[in-house]
Amino acid sequence: MSFKIASSPHQHNQRSTAQIMFMVALACLPGIAVQAVLFGYGVLVQLALAIVTAWCSEALVLKLRGKAVLVRLKDHSALLTAVLLAIAIPPYAPWWIIVIGTAFAIIMVKQLYGGLGNNLFNPAMAGYVLLLVSFPLQMTQWLPPLSLQSIELAPWDAVCAVFSQYSCSGFSLTQLQTSIDGVTMATPLDTLRTDLSRGLTLDESRQNPVFYGFAGAGWLWLNLAYLAGGLLLIQQKIISWRIPVAVLSSLFVLSAIAALATPDTIAGPLFHLFSGGTMLAAFFIATDPVSASTTNTGRLCYGALIGLLVFLIRNFGGYPDAYAFAILLANMAVPLIDYYTRPRTYGHRTRSELK
Repeated sequence: MSFKIASSPHQHNQRSTAQIMFMVALACLPGIAVQAVLFGYGVLVQLALAIVTAWCSEALVLKLRGKAVLVRLKDHSALLTAVLLAIAIPPYAPWWIIVIGTAFAIIMVKQLYGGLGNNLFNPAMAGYVLLLVSFPLQMTQWLPPLSLQSIELAPWDAVCAVFSQYSCSGFSLTQLQTSIDGVTMATPLDTLRTDLSRGLTLDESRQNPVFYGFAGAGWLWLNLAYLAGGLLLIQQKIISWRIPVAVLSSLFVLSAIAALATPDTIAGPLFHLFSGGTMLAAFFIATDPVSASTTNTGRLCYGALIGLLVFLIRNFGGYPDAYAFAILLANMAVPLIDYYTRPRTYGHRTRSELK
């Protein structure tokens, strides 16, 4: 018999790392389907580009490091990174956006630190932040949801738009972003931030058709789809419930208190929970077994910290949807969180007890 020691991710079940990564990717399918129907089939093109780029980048670095390529590609970690980054960016962003972001995530954030189990930061979110800071215009080109689109797009229009920024019929991306009432659309979070900076109140901003319902047109269904996938992961014991519950609870409590105190400038908790990338981040990204906290108490602290940072950045920072920044900042705090929340070894006493 031999006793093998390996780095995280560790799971208390009989599934391999490859099975876990693949099941997380599969759990994204409901959200991907809703996103494709409501916001355009460009997400499918982005997925294809991201997966090919991730596999090529990982194979290249592994070859340079003298490692077995096929064995490590089969753990599906590169696949999952590609999927998470592809569904986080606008569906019709230029093709080179996803190529740059995915290559950076795999080469610089993952492989540069030694590969799976050694990366300090979540690769997908690091790639997303690079793109958001470097190419802010391209990273905000979300189309209006299906109910508000002025131009009907066929599936093959997605390929044309991603590679040329024009549909097959010749419509530019700016024209595609125009809603049925002639207004260029943005996400509900971005629209709210812009309106508040112009001196409008929350009620005045909500007159925009993008705020259909309490979470924004299309965004409620998208978040519900990712919530369903996340609950499946918890039911299958792929992820721990502590991190997503702590993230959502922290964001809910803080936004509820702030909305009661300043109802004209702070949106309510349901808006924050079901708009933007809330459910995707809480269940699929914050729960990364490598860069997240590993103790039970630490996971609660880690999730609560992410919820706090999201609330602060969304309402007082410079970016409307703050999950990428919040998760990377929380990743930096993980060693400290784990140090102070590690369980006591059975039979050992602390220094204070020895005195």
